[in-house]
Amino acid sequence: MDIFASRAGDRAEAVQIERAHTDAMNDQSFRFRAARRVRRPAAPKRRAPPPKPVLIVLHQEHSTPGRVGRLIAARGHALDIRKPRYGDPLPATMRDHAGAVIFGGPMSANDPDDFVKAEIDWINVCLREEAPYLGICLGAQMLTRTLGGTVYPHAQGRAEIGYYGLVPTEAGATHAAEAGFAWPATVYQWHREGFDCPAGAECLATGADFPVQAIRSGPRAYGVQFHPEVTPAMMCRWSVRGYERTLMPGAQPRHQHLEGWYQHDPAIRAWLDAFLDHWLAAPADAEPASA
Repeated sequence: MDIFASRAGDRAEAVQIERAHTDAMNDQSFRFRAARRVRRPAAPKRRAPPPKPVLIVLHQEHSTPGRVGRLIAARGHALDIRKPRYGDPLPATMRDHAGAVIFGGPMSANDPDDFVKAEIDWINVCLREEAPYLGICLGAQMLTRTLGGTVYPHAQGRAEIGYYGLVPTEAGATHAAEAGFAWPATVYQWHREGFDCPAGAECLATGADFPVQAIRSGPRAYGVQFHPEVTPAMMCRWSVRGYERTLMPGAQPRHQHLEGWYQHDPAIRAWLDAFLDHWLAAPADAEPASA
């Protein structure tokens, strides 16, 4: 073979190989594999601390917080149920609680029992720390006593047992509009004692036989004479065990209570739902909880 021809052939073959390589490089279907990205583990999210429990103070062995307790629990709060009448202590500070509710009972805020006096004195913890406080019936009367007000029976021996009208005061209407709730026009009652609006508090709602029905002291302490916590089962139990109360002057007969429930309770439930949202809301200037 001619050596020059051989070299020419080698050059031609080399040119073809180079062209083939260039074509392959220019082919749009040719792709380099993307370098694998190394994903760094995401920083763990800081979980918000669970809501603090709400202190529940009851006065009888088999008492329950009823609908108020259920709606508080539905908002994520545990219920710290205590019964000082049976020896349970009350906390020295409200730092570990989101609020406190003192419920009703057959006793009077004027009774000389040690546990009654202790609860009245203890309410000062909530007032001093501006912790949310809600007194229901007896709990409202205890708040009144704490603030230096008076609790007393009706002058004619009348009682409110059943459903009765509720009228917000000008201060109560203004506060309701600011807080985002609407007062019910009729509420369930079970009491034969009332109270005056004590100095330093404001009256939010009034009634007929017992004029003061709701008060507020400071930004977060409330007392209501009526019973928003009642359920039909509680209503039936109260009106059977306390049947003699339904015979007092001014009281409504037992059969009217359940009728009133169907007529008036939707508005009471709506008020309670919105009120608890307002009552449990942290104030705007509250310090954030530490992780």
